[in-house]
Amino acid sequence: MPRGKIEISSKLERIAVLDPAGKVHKDLEPKLSDDELKKLFYTMVKARLFDERLLRLQRQGRIGTYGPATGQEAASLGPVSQLRADDWFIPSFREPAGMLWRGWEMDRIMLWWAGHEYGATPPEGLNDLPITVPVGTQVLQAAGIAFAAQYRGEDTVAITFLGDGATAEGDFHEAMNFAGVFNLPMICIIQNNGWAISLPRNKTCCAPTLAQRAVAYGIDGVQADGNDILAMIVATREAIEKARNGGGPTLIEAVTYRMGVHTTADDPKKYRDEKDVEEWKPRDPITRFHAYLKAKSVLDDKGRAVMEEQINEEIRQAIEKAEQYKPDSLDMFRHTYAEMPPHLEEQMQECRESIEAQNAPQEPAARSVPVGERVPA
Repeated sequence: MPRGKIEISSKLERIAVLDPAGKVHKDLEPKLSDDELKKLFYTMVKARLFDERLLRLQRQGRIGTYGPATGQEAASLGPVSQLRADDWFIPSFREPAGMLWRGWEMDRIMLWWAGHEYGATPPEGLNDLPITVPVGTQVLQAAGIAFAAQYRGEDTVAITFLGDGATAEGDFHEAMNFAGVFNLPMICIIQNNGWAISLPRNKTCCAPTLAQRAVAYGIDGVQADGNDILAMIVATREAIEKARNGGGPTLIEAVTYRMGVHTTADDPKKYRDEKDVEEWKPRDPITRFHAYLKAKSVLDDKGRAVMEEQINEEIRQAIEKAEQYKPDSLDMFRHTYAEMPPHLEEQMQECRESIEAQNAPQEPAARSVPVGERVPA
């Protein structure tokens, strides 16, 4: 046939479960117990309040540059909530909700933003990587981890997150191509929040969706409502089940919006219209989810108020703990190698001795006696 339509095997679909008012499409509603629903909501609110508190701490000079995640809690938490304990979680830097669900302590996350290596150390027993800021590099790491799991015959999956701007990076394309070629147990979540710092989404990719990029890699693509936690759960649950059963990777585009600054080093008023932000406020993932929970008689306004009071106290205690942290200067030699090489051991020992010498108590200097002055017996 000289000319005809090319048939593709990749599945490409769109998913939404809750409408903007929180009304559910019953045929897509995932089965979750009341306790599971409450835990999901609790974690979303905790991530939001913690995010707002960290933003204030940065303005007070108590942590370094910070990247807020307000408005993107569902895009992070929905997928991570479907992981097993032994699955791999490779975040970017707007996944505090997912990190809190996995068991990361708030003080540990805070210390990462304060520049301490302790904050980059995953809690014991978690197959998690620390926060990643370099654009797109974590997708390569996820592909390597998924490849290793497949090679070992494990049924674990690797899930990673990135922003819409990172899909223009070579690292992203290389990783997704590799995942497709080797049919890896990997799920890639694009948090399409509309902006790659100051560049709008349509300036980084002219395709109608980012999910359709999956077709080029021969894998399935899904565009989900990223402000709908139930849609994110449904999309990820199906992708994980497929990956565990040898069905290969899935690319999920979570359509959301960056409500605040890219980071605290940024001023979005210079490049975007605040009217756009106002239009997204009614689609807030927490407001929508709470409306759904109230309709199901799972959590009313009074219950939410009690929950928020408890969370604020947890945040207060976490900040107090973080600010009591005493860093170890020798940490700069640790955390790079599983087994420290000899030359680094030598450098660390030399540094240790230098620190000890500086901290050692000094003998008072002998006073010289001027000529003619009598020295006491």
